[in-house]
Amino acid sequence: MIKRQHTNQRMSKIVTHNGTIYLCGQVGAGEDIAEQTADCLSRIDALLTEAGSGREHILQAIIWLSDMKYFAQMNEVWDAWVPEGHAPARACGEAKLAREALKVEIIITAALPSAD
Repeated sequence: MIKRQHTNQRMSKIVTHNGTIYLCGQVGAGEDIAEQTADCLSRIDALLTEAGSGREHILQAIIWLSDMKYFAQMNEVWDAWVPEGHAPARACGEAKLAREALKVEIIITAALPSAD
């Protein structure tokens, strides 16, 4: 069964299927990369909790930065957020994001705890 949450014509914020959770790309508010990353990760925490999971169950993260010059600063926030021993498979690249003010977007795939 496929479960969709917060669905509109364009997308769902959460899709769950066969014990796997797919989150739509998350962006954050703030002036600098650290603020945007922290806010983005807070939004991911909330969506994972709503879906019945948490950051220790993240399988994969795809991170888009508007400029790779933000890589080290984003990683400082990311590294403090990821639980030790639970780092997911991850990719990070540079891309033009939906709005000029955005510096980071993160796409998450996670497992439901019962699917471990």
